[in-house]
Amino acid sequence: MPKALYATFEVLPGHEAVVRDMMEALAASVRAEPGCLRFRPYTRADNPRAYHVDEIYADEAAFAAHMASAHGRAFNAAIADKVVGGRSRVVFLDEV
Repeated sequence: MPKALYATFEVLPGHEAVVRDMMEALAASVRAEPGCLRFRPYTRADNPRAYHVDEIYADEAAFAAHMASAHGRAFNAAIADKVVGGRSRVVFLDEV
């Protein structure tokens, strides 16, 4: 069964360009993961510092591999001082 989720975070003022570049690089790496079915980062139309990342992985194992990836761990460590609260917030979804 696919694993669906979204992640959100808000970039602190002054870090917009670097986080955007980091997100573009992360997206390319995540999309190359064998179990990634969708990885689409967005910024909110009313707040370009607010990110919403739509993600779907083939299954729980694919998601676990994503979480263990070097590029994912590096991204999460690098945004710690660049986003509100130091990390993204993840919401897991169940298909209806």
